[in-house]
Amino acid sequence: MDHTAEFRRWKAQCLSKADLSRKGSVDEDVVEFVQLLNEREQYFTTSSCAGRIILLDGGINGFEVQKQNRCWLLVTHKPCVKDDVMAALKKATGDAILKFEPLVLHVQCRQLLDAQILHSVAIDSGFRNSGITVGKRGKTMLAVRSTHGLEVPLSNKGKLMVTEEYIDFLLKIANQKMEENKKRIERFYNCLQRALEKETITNLHPKEKIKDKNNSSYTRKKKRNPEEAHGKCLTEENDKECENDDDPGISPL
Repeated sequence: MDHTAEFRRWKAQCLSKADLSRKGSVDEDVVEFVQLLNEREQYFTTSSCAGRIILLDGGINGFEVQKQNRCWLLVTHKPCVKDDVMAALKKATGDAILKFEPLVLHVQCRQLLDAQILHSVAIDSGFRNSGITVGKRGKTMLAVRSTHGLEVPLSNKGKLMVTEEYIDFLLKIANQKMEENKKRIERFYNCLQRALEKETITNLHPKEKIKDKNNSSYTRKKKRNPEEAHGKCLTEENDKECENDDDPGISPL
């Protein structure tokens, strides 16, 4: 079986399976994004999470949180308020941890070039921790990830170790990160649409590929004139935001 046919088989099998996630469906903020990718013959998504604030309770293995061995006290894909966290903390019997997890998206790609296009757009949209892996059977996977997460312990053996004022402070930061995450998702979606449209046009006119090669994000970038810079997905202001992902004074564990 040739690789293209095998990829189609993998895609059909994956998309026909039931959603086994805790929620059982695709998150609202990435529904259109997932549909956009799955409608393209060269991509299909294997898992996704739009971003969430969670409160976990259980044991800790060093600094690594083992979510499968922990109790989920609270999970939300929307901004969170202190009253909800305080109510959930009353159920904690172990070491409770408050986390914000940004977008995570796993996409299987038909070939490496397809993955590189998607990876380039992800990086330019602020998801700087994204990466590509190629398996032994030729499976090319792209993981879209960001670095602006948050992870803070709140209790030890069921005893609250911080004040309510500090929890309120943490939630303000977590909600800000949630809002920034949503902006990056929108930026990623819009930039990806343009990139895929450009790729479609290029495929219809193969001669243009030679001209576009020198403009690839995988080659040395040339200085852009104002007209070219205006069309770039990531503005200088957005670039600065991405370089300063972590808030001063709060360091994710």
